Amino acid sequence: MAMMRKTITIPNAMEEWIKAQIAEGSYGNDSEYVRDLIRRDQERKSSVKQLQALIDEGLSSGISPHSVSDIMQRVESRMKKDGSLPAHE
Repeated sequence: MAMMRKTITIPNAMEEWIKAQIAEGSYGNDSEYVRDLIRRDQERKSSVKQLQALIDEGLSSGISPHSVSDIMQRVESRMKKDGSLPAHE
């Protein structure tokens, strides 16, 4: 992977925070910390994008003809079937 050198300016408090993370052993150097922040931001934005797509799909599907009670029964039945909800005895 090609690497690019970047120069950034941060406040002293942020510099101290980064140094503390390195001192704790969480990261080997400043670059590792910044790369981890960027990766996490990329993952978060990807998750938000996926969630928004699901929300849009739900909104465009219209109003369900089923009652809340019917939907809850279907969900409970499916969860019992796949083992994520134990059957009541």
